[in-house]
Amino acid sequence: MKTSLCGSSADARGRELVEHGTALFPAACYRHGPETVNMVPWHWHDELEAILVREGLLTVSVEGESRTLEAGEGCFITAGALHHVHWEGEEPVLFLSIVFHPRLVGGSVESIFWQGYLQPLLSGGGRRVWLSGEVPWQAEALEALESAWRVCVEEPPGFEFMARDRLSWLIFLLSAHSPAARKAPSEKVLRDGERIKTMLRYIEEHLGEALTAARIAQSAAVSESECLRCFRSMIGTSPIQYVRQLRVQRAAELLEATDWKIADIGAACGFQEMGYFARTFRALKGRTPSQYREECRNRKKKDTTCKTPPPVVESKGNF
Repeated sequence: MKTSLCGSSADARGRELVEHGTALFPAACYRHGPETVNMVPWHWHDELEAILVREGLLTVSVEGESRTLEAGEGCFITAGALHHVHWEGEEPVLFLSIVFHPRLVGGSVESIFWQGYLQPLLSGGGRRVWLSGEVPWQAEALEALESAWRVCVEEPPGFEFMARDRLSWLIFLLSAHSPAARKAPSEKVLRDGERIKTMLRYIEEHLGEALTAARIAQSAAVSESECLRCFRSMIGTSPIQYVRQLRVQRAAELLEATDWKIADIGAACGFQEMGYFARTFRALKGRTPSQYREECRNRKKKDTTCKTPPPVVESKGNF
């Protein structure tokens, strides 16, 4: 199984369009290194996800809670949870992720695997579990994650059994140390989750247009103040700041992947004034759009002339 670089492609509800694995083996491996953009936008998917940081500092945000993870730390994110990752500074960052459908380890809903171990994780109030190598059972969970990731990449004979075995053990450890009696999400949290997904969908659909907090609020039939509260509560920023971040991220992806004129990229991402585009991009990325594009091109040239192959195989894809 080839690994893929992290990215994000979402449908109208903010749900990822990426097919993680195949219908026969619904699991996929992803990696991120210094060679790609430094943010994966807010998104959600029906699969479970486990992340392990190998180098640098990675900030992971899950529905209103953020934590900066160091090398050797990770997290588990349950199905349907809005999440986002980003990293800052010049220090290289490398992290691994495996995304897999619950049925891979749970089987049918009538099985003991589903009802006894998986269902408590899916229905409990916790949307994420932070994992540290300093806690014995969490270190074991991270080891199971990395082992599953590795066998999926290397594909030895019977790797599907090996990966399922290691992911099943990961679920067992999480279930055993996450009480099934956890308080279920409140109606308010569930309502906020649906509202934020609606508003993120609207932003995705109208990113190239003039967006205001009032327009975004109207898309979910809430007041502007409720929109602001919902964004702050669920993803820790204002709607307008989120729009700015997403526009810059989309622009960075286009600068790297296309030969479009910089002004056309800015306009496509909702920046109608070139000076504002350059200032906003530099404020968030630490360099101008032209400098960013030049760095991407130089890095690609260096990669094509490097005699030492990367440690894992890469392919185009999404996180």
